[in-house]
Amino acid sequence: MSHDDFASVLTGVGPRLRALRQARGATLSQLSETTGISVSTLSRLESGQRKPTLELLLPLAKAHLVPLDELVGAPATGDPRIHPRPFTRHGRVFVPLTRHLGGLHAYKMILPARQTSEDARPEQKVHEGYEWLYVLSGQLHVALGENDLVLTAGEAAEFDTRVPHGFACAGDQPVEVLSLFGAQGERMHVRARPSGG
Repeated sequence: MSHDDFASVLTGVGPRLRALRQARGATLSQLSETTGISVSTLSRLESGQRKPTLELLLPLAKAHLVPLDELVGAPATGDPRIHPRPFTRHGRVFVPLTRHLGGLHAYKMILPARQTSEDARPEQKVHEGYEWLYVLSGQLHVALGENDLVLTAGEAAEFDTRVPHGFACAGDQPVEVLSLFGAQGERMHVRARPSGG
């Protein structure tokens, strides 16, 4: 990597950090509490006034749930392919389909088959943002506020994530779901031809 490439990589870290924080709807104060890095240091990192170090980037990568190399990025090669790194949380597999540089985040989620026919209602959570779901295969139980829906392959749902929500597989086979998540105020716009006429 040439000196110019190195400089451009370092210059890109601040905007990436700001975009990641804003996409998660977090304030500098909240991020400071999570990482133990002072608000002033975080602000200077985001504005490019402070040079990023490994000591600062490691807790930030952990807080933003991204690999370290995603914070640093790499010089553009012209290759548009994304090389997703699947990860597992609470028995669910997530395959990131975007690079998390702000805006909408896309994931393919694979939820395991339900264990018994009496599985409990999915645990609900609330956070800032807006989500759009599309079921690729299987059946998805969506608990949205007081409502319970079962979505099947080809069906979609979108909702404000400030409404209590939770998901679980509704069948005896795993369910595969495409999930698009954006910051508050963003919406996924789906255009379709009107039916009839």
